[in-house]
Amino acid sequence: MRSRHLKLLAAATLTACTLASGIAQAAGVLTIGCREESTTFDPIKSAQNRDTWVFSNVYDTLIRVDKAGSKMEPGLAESWKVSDDGLTYTFKMRAAKFSDGSPITADDAAFSLLRTRDNKASLWSDAYKLIDTAKATDPRTLVVTLTTPSVPFLSQLASPTVSVLSQKAMTRMGEDAYAQEPVVSGAFFVKEWLRGDRVKLEKNPHFWQADKVSLDGVEWISIPDDNTRMLKVQAGELDSAIFVPFSRVDALRKDPNLTIHSDPSTREDHLLINHEHGLLSKPEVRQALDMAINKKSVVDTVTFGHGQEAYSYIPKGSLYHYADNLKRPFDPTKAKQMLSDAGAAGMKLNYVVNAGNEADEQIAVLVQQQLAAVGVTATLQKVDPTQSWQMLVDGDYDLSVMYWTNDILDPDQKTTFVLGHDTNMNYMTRYKNDKVKNLVSAARVEAEPAKREQMYVDLQKVAKQDVNWIDLYYSPYINISRKNIEHFQQNPLGRFSLEETVKN
Repeated sequence: MRSRHLKLLAAATLTACTLASGIAQAAGVLTIGCREESTTFDPIKSAQNRDTWVFSNVYDTLIRVDKAGSKMEPGLAESWKVSDDGLTYTFKMRAAKFSDGSPITADDAAFSLLRTRDNKASLWSDAYKLIDTAKATDPRTLVVTLTTPSVPFLSQLASPTVSVLSQKAMTRMGEDAYAQEPVVSGAFFVKEWLRGDRVKLEKNPHFWQADKVSLDGVEWISIPDDNTRMLKVQAGELDSAIFVPFSRVDALRKDPNLTIHSDPSTREDHLLINHEHGLLSKPEVRQALDMAINKKSVVDTVTFGHGQEAYSYIPKGSLYHYADNLKRPFDPTKAKQMLSDAGAAGMKLNYVVNAGNEADEQIAVLVQQQLAAVGVTATLQKVDPTQSWQMLVDGDYDLSVMYWTNDILDPDQKTTFVLGHDTNMNYMTRYKNDKVKNLVSAARVEAEPAKREQMYVDLQKVAKQDVNWIDLYYSPYINISRKNIEHFQQNPLGRFSLEETVKN
C-alpha cells in the first residue's frame, strides 16, 4: 500500500499484558530502524507501510500470503469453501486465542469484515462493499455472502487492513482506546508505544504458533534520517534497519558484520500531482510535466542501478502488468511548447519533500532542475516524514514523491486506492475520471480471465494517458541486518515474517 505515511490518528503511550509465567525465554529482542513512526493500531484507519508492516506482527488475518509472495495459505481460517455461484464463502476457523486469552471466534472475524466495510473512517471500504452478509453459524464457522462474484475477494482477506480484531474488547474499550492499546491476534502484542520514538512488541504467549516464535520481542524504532539508521546498525546499536540508501548498498556489503537483503518487491516510487491545484487540472499540463522529467537520469543517479524505470502503476512481476504501456519520452522541447500552449508557461509549483530521505531529496533536486529547463519553478519544501502525508490529505502540496507496495496478490487493491476511490481522493491526487472509476468496479467482479486482464490493461493505458501521477521507478526492498540475525526477510507484499526471525 502506499508510502503509507498516513497520519490520521494521534496516540499516547500504551501498555499491554505481560508474558504468562512458565513461558520459556526466547532469544532476545530484535531492534528495527525505520523512517516513519506508527500512527495507529486500527487497521482500517491507516495506509502507511510502517503501520501495515507492524500490523502484520501483532494481528493475524483469515488468509495469509506465503513468503514467496506468490500464493495464499491458511491463517486464522484453516480451510474454506466457495459456492459454485461464487457468492458464498464458508471459512472454518482454527482454535486460536487473542492476546488476552479469550477465544478468537467467527463472530470476531465477521465483526472485523463488516467494520472495514461500514465504518465511516475506513480507508478500505470500497473493496469490501460487495459483502452482503458476514455471519457466524457457530463459534468456528464464518459464512460470508457477496452481492456479486468477486475474483479478488480471497486475496483481499489476506490484507492487514482486515486483520481479525476482538469485538468484545473494542466494544468495551471503544475504538480510540483500542487503537492505542489493542487486543491482538498475532505473534506479538504491544507492550509500549513511545510516540515519536518506538513501538515495543512482546511475544504473545497465546498466539496459535507461539511455539515457533524465537524472539522475545521486537522494537520498531523511528529514525527518519537514512544515514543515521545505517550508522546505528554498523555500530551495533540496532540489529537491523529497512530502507538502505541506494548509495550505501555496495559499501555496506563489504562490512563482514552485516548482511544486505535485496528482496523482490512490488514497490513503485512516483511523483504525486494535486489535480485540484490550478493548471495541474489540465491533462496536457500533466503530460508535459511527465515529458519534462528524465526517468533514466533519476534511476541512474538515485538508485545506482538498483531500480528500473516505471511506466505503469501495476509493477513488473505483478498480475496483469502491461509491459507495452506508454513510455512517454523525455522531450523538454516539446514539453515546454505544450506548457506554453496550455497557458502554463512560467508555472510555479510547491514540491513537498520528505526530509532525511536520501532518495526523495535527490529526486527533488533532479526534478527541480529538469522542470526549470522547461520554465517551471518548483519550490522544494522539506518536511518531516511524519508530517508529509497529512499535507497530502489536506491538499497542501502540488508535487510530492511517495511510494506504494502491494498488500495483496490481486491488482484490485492498488487500482481501487489510486484510480477508483472516493474516500482517499485517489491517493490524495484528487484525480477524477468517472469512466475509470466504473471500470475499476467492473474489473473487480469480472470472472472471465481474458476480459479481466484487458480491463486492467485499459486502466493502465488510461492512467498513463491522464497522468494520474508520474511513474518514476520500481525497486527491490533493500534492508540490512547484523550477521547474528537469521531469517530477516520481507516478502514482495512487504510482510516481515518476524515469527520466524532468530537472534543468535
